[in-house]
Parts: sequence; C-alpha cells; structure tokens
Amino acid sequence: MVAPSGDQFEIRGAGYHAVVTEGGAALRVLEHQGHRIIDGFDADAMAAGGRGQLLMPWPNRLRDGKYTWQGRDLQLALTEPARQHASHGLVRWVSWTLEEHAPHSVSLVHRLMAQTGYPWLVELRVHYVLSADGLTVTQSATNLGDSPAPYASGAHPYLRIGEGPVDGWELTLPAASRCLVDDRLIPVGREVVEGTAYDFRVARPIRQTQLDDAFTDLDRAEDGTTTVLVRDRASGRGVALWVDEQHTWLQLYTADVVPEYARRALAVEPMTAPANAFNSGEDVATLAPGEEFSASWGIRALD
Repeated sequence: MVAPSGDQFEIRGAGYHAVVTEGGAALRVLEHQGHRIIDGFDADAMAAGGRGQLLMPWPNRLRDGKYTWQGRDLQLALTEPARQHASHGLVRWVSWTLEEHAPHSVSLVHRLMAQTGYPWLVELRVHYVLSADGLTVTQSATNLGDSPAPYASGAHPYLRIGEGPVDGWELTLPAASRCLVDDRLIPVGREVVEGTAYDFRVARPIRQTQLDDAFTDLDRAEDGTTTVLVRDRASGRGVALWVDEQHTWLQLYTADVVPEYARRALAVEPMTAPANAFNSGEDVATLAPGEEFSASWGIRALD
C-alpha cells in the first residue's frame, strides 16, 4: 500500500533524521537525537494544517483568488472556501519527482504547468540537506516560459519541543513590525511591536498569546540571516529556525482555532512575501524568462 503522501525519502546525518514526501515535497519528520523537533504527520495520514508543506508560487492568501499582472486580470481557484481565498500556492498536494537522493540529502522537482489563474510554466525545485548545522532547505523556481511571471515562496513547519502546550515555551522573534489584517486575514497595514503583546525581540514565554500573525522588519545577523528561537526551560531543550535575506516575512501560528492541534506546536513560516502580495506587489519577485529565484531556510536543535 502506498502512503497518502506517496513515496517517503529518508535522510540522516549528524544526529538528525528527516523524512520528505513525494506528495508536496513536504517535510513529514524531523528529529534530533531521537527527539521530534517539528510537529509533522504520520506516514498513514495526510498533512493537516499545512504541516511541513511548501508554499509555491505564493505563500499565504490571495484575496478572492484574484489579481492583476501586467494588465491581465487573473482568477485562481478558491482553495480556502471559508474565507473565499486562494491559499498557499499550487503545489502542496501534487506529486514531486525525485531528482537526487543521498544518505544525508534529497532533491525533488516539479514542473508547474501553465494553468488558469497562473499561466506560466515554472520549474520548481527543493533541496533538503542535513549537517552538523541541522536541516537546510533551499527552494527555487525557474521561469521556463516566454513572459515575466510573479513569484514568491514559503514553507509551513511547526516547531515542537515535547508535547506542549506552547504557553511555557520562551520565544525569541527578532522582528520589529507586525502585519495588521482585516476579518478575512488580508493585510490592511502594520504596526511596530514595541509596547504590544507581540514584542518577542527579547526572549519571554508565549503564555496565552494567540498568534496568527506575519512579522517583518527582521533583525539580521552579519551573514544576513534572521533566527527565531523557541526554548523550554523545564526540559532544557530548544529549536531554532533561520531564514536568509530573501525571506522578509515570518508568519507565526499557534492554531488556537483548531482544537485537535491548538497550541501543541508553533508554526514558524518563512515567507518571501506577505499575504495578498500578488495584489499589493510587496516583495513579489518578477521572474523574467529563464530567470531563477532561490531562497533558503533551516531548522536546528538547540543545546
């Protein structure tokens, strides 16, 4: 019997173990020294709540599935019926083709065909590699068509330290601004986090804070990366997620509206553009014919 997410590709290295799936090229498992550091999904189950999935060629939501690109009005299928949006791209549930599989790394590729709402032929690729620095993920896209294409990317890992809940975990989030949204979760502005419940620039417990928010104005290290830290002082364990300079946004989500998953893990979603970006134009890449866009992020265990 084939798993609901298709073939399973295991990789191991430096005390880490990961499983990537054919379906959506999703990160189903990530462990360090036998401890799960993401909240993934079982081999006999579908991904729930976006767990481990890749968000390409756009992350988050597009209002009403509509946008205009270079004078052309386009309409995507509405994949978030409750809010009537097109959500999280076009490749979460498709089959990806294995390109290379080594003991510590795996690469998959998917050719996204021109279609209603996104009429460009784009080749997508993802490379997962394990090392002493943890897991590094590189997502890339190449425009194989003859006209410029809009593009952004994201991913949807849930960080995990034990069984949760997240309330007692300490969060460090080096972001100075938070996106403000309307009742359909579409951006309407932003605010500085200083003086609000969303200021986690200095480590502090999450407690009862409910998160389904995008953050930007990220503080960068000398190498251009931004790192989110989550620690459980009781167990002494922790996990970090870093993003490169292409990722200008981080979406954090505690899943309070989903009873079976609420607050048992913290989604930290790298995004190269915010919600509704194909309409606002903010941080959207324009891929010229033949051009490639690449962005990297990663997860590692903390001592």
